[in-house]
Amino acid sequence: MTIGALLLMGLFKFPLWNIMLGAPQYPEPLGLNIYIHGIEGMAEFDVQNINGLNHYIGMKKLPKPEEMWEFSVFPMVIGGMASLGVIIGLLGFFEKVSYKWFLGWFIIISILGVLGMYDFNAWMLDYGTNLDPNAIMKLQNSDGTPMSYKPPLFGHQKLLNFDAYSYPRLGGYLMGMGMFTILFAFFVGKRAKGLKL
Repeated sequence: MTIGALLLMGLFKFPLWNIMLGAPQYPEPLGLNIYIHGIEGMAEFDVQNINGLNHYIGMKKLPKPEEMWEFSVFPMVIGGMASLGVIIGLLGFFEKVSYKWFLGWFIIISILGVLGMYDFNAWMLDYGTNLDPNAIMKLQNSDGTPMSYKPPLFGHQKLLNFDAYSYPRLGGYLMGMGMFTILFAFFVGKRAKGLKL
């Protein structure tokens, strides 16, 4: 339980998610690493280049940490859940709480994870569809509706001549490993309790 909770702390160092944009005019794809505290380009000028492309089609600039409440709240939530998990793990080790607390923590972090992904997808939807009507380029779908430039939440999607890829990064994998470890701890605790009975 304690080890699983501590794995969440990797989110403070490593990116949670990554979005890559590849096109023939960019031999090196443009990439964004999304951390719980902000967005950074994979290469030095990736953010600048993406903002330049966005300007032509009317998309907003990529947000700075102070422009999104999530980047101040997410670190507090992750730090709080990691600390709570360590405390529960230590209390469980000294048999002050039951293994059921492990499952409770797992359920809470799972709900928070789903809410976080929902919020991330809602932000990308707004980012890719609420376009400046005075943009230099105004592209439409075949039915005449304005084209959306929302990257996929997970997987691959074609956006004009760009291939957009969206996948977890090391921080996201560490979080997943932590959650799996805590679920494993719950079943180990449950089995140990059954053997004692």
